[in-house]
Amino acid sequence: MKMNKFTVVIPARMQSTRLTDKMTLDLDGLPLIVRTAMQARKSNATSVIVATDHNSILDICKAHGIDAVMTSKDHHSGTDRIAEVASNLGLAPAEIIVNVQGDEPLIDPNLINNLAQFTFTKKAEFATIAHPIMTQDEIFNPNVVKVVLDKDSNALYFSRSPIPFYRDGFTNIANNFKLPSQLNLLRHIGMYAYSVAFLNSYSEMPVSPLESVEALEQLRVLYNGHKVAVLISDIIPEGGVDTAEDLQRVRQILSKK
Repeated sequence: MKMNKFTVVIPARMQSTRLTDKMTLDLDGLPLIVRTAMQARKSNATSVIVATDHNSILDICKAHGIDAVMTSKDHHSGTDRIAEVASNLGLAPAEIIVNVQGDEPLIDPNLINNLAQFTFTKKAEFATIAHPIMTQDEIFNPNVVKVVLDKDSNALYFSRSPIPFYRDGFTNIANNFKLPSQLNLLRHIGMYAYSVAFLNSYSEMPVSPLESVEALEQLRVLYNGHKVAVLISDIIPEGGVDTAEDLQRVRQILSKK
């Protein structure tokens, strides 16, 4: 199958509440943001660009041959940051940009390709990825974002709480808990693809109260009446780097490679 052209933009802000200056932290000899960009370069993207709000990240990227641009420090979300970049790239309205989070140094390049191709095939203005939840810990972990879908694989809602809530199972979870096959619990993977035309309108949308409460930028899209197409993937990505424990885990994986 012929792969359509797309661009990867990686939002990378310096401020992090759980891990100070994490984009610049060392991962087996390279800064985290450089590791992420190098992984994204293994995809079929025509270009990979880091969008940052800090000179340290900009300088690190340039020192390692990674394309990077400075953006405003005042963006509400990574998608807002990417929208600023899209407005300056001169891309056609129908072209696709894939948002790869800056703290995903082990992201599978095939996952990037699959999301881009899904977005083209479905003619979606906004698309993302999910995979089945397999463990009880994931269901009740607020750092694991869940999503429920309609019959056409468009998102109905995203939440940090368990959705759908298994009334007759979750309330009795201590006794022989088992996930029924029809429950179809899905974990959202924080990667997005958008048309340039959609990005041009995103920042003009009112910020949703739901977006602020759940701290999930994709809820702005649903709140304002747009669809979010969801690719169900059998590729389960390695976790990103949010905590010191995550950092140690990724360092151990890279050292083995």
